[in-house]
Amino acid sequence: MRSKIDLNVLRVFVTVAEKGSFIGGARALNMPASNVSRQISQLEERLGMRLLQRSTRHMKLTDAGQMFFDSMRPLLDSVNETEARLSHAKTEPEGLLRVCLPSGVGPVVFGNLLADFALRYPKIELHCLTNLQGADALWEDCDVVIDISRGARASSDVIAQQLVLLPCQIVAAPTLLQRFPRPTHTEQLLALPCITTVSALQGQAWQFLTTGKGFRHINVTSPFRVDSGEMALQAALKGVGFAILSAQACEPYIRDGRLEVIELDLVPAPLEIALLYQERSFLPARSRAFIDFLQEAVRNHREK
Repeated sequence: MRSKIDLNVLRVFVTVAEKGSFIGGARALNMPASNVSRQISQLEERLGMRLLQRSTRHMKLTDAGQMFFDSMRPLLDSVNETEARLSHAKTEPEGLLRVCLPSGVGPVVFGNLLADFALRYPKIELHCLTNLQGADALWEDCDVVIDISRGARASSDVIAQQLVLLPCQIVAAPTLLQRFPRPTHTEQLLALPCITTVSALQGQAWQFLTTGKGFRHINVTSPFRVDSGEMALQAALKGVGFAILSAQACEPYIRDGRLEVIELDLVPAPLEIALLYQERSFLPARSRAFIDFLQEAVRNHREK
């Protein structure tokens, strides 16, 4: 009679598969990578089949591994959720919470809120990182990501909870409009200098709303690329190119005449600020507390 599979070994396998590497799984489980590798090998021997294809640089699930993962992950989620429900009511959020927010605008917009959260939950050890990785940061030891995107979000195995939508406008300085014709259709932007991003917003093409909640992508010409909304605004004021910016950021400069709104046949897609986290039936209490805290802060701001 075969011995039963240890539930902890299943957790190791599922975590390694989710993280995409033995090292990532070991970090998430706080275990030596050698122990993780050994447990996976023992599981494969127990099942009599290879679950992971290994190489010096990559690791991926075999067909059998994918089927095993698809079966085991919901089972572990159910176990985790049951355990959490039994203990959540009497468990105060505590432990390490790693939050990633976008460079530049992130600390300016969320700095005070993160400090307030730390004061409300003194038992949570809050680590705040700033970069432009977006959802990719979830696979590098971040628990929750504050992400800014425009248009269709890239498909990934994460949950995205929207915090706020920021309407955007196409703007240009009067000096730029003296050198180039004012466009009236999105396609005309293809022949005009535009200010775009390097890696922020995944370096995507400009996106505009279409009927049916779709998006039209316009791959504008970009002689000037930045990863900062403030730098894009300053370049627009100097007449470097047409810019797509949040309406709130542009409003003072439109009012005093230093920028003009460019009305086109389609409306620019808004910026979405969202909280990203890995898709799970259960979140650790500290992650849930953080998500609820920011959502409450946004609601309170809207009611003012």
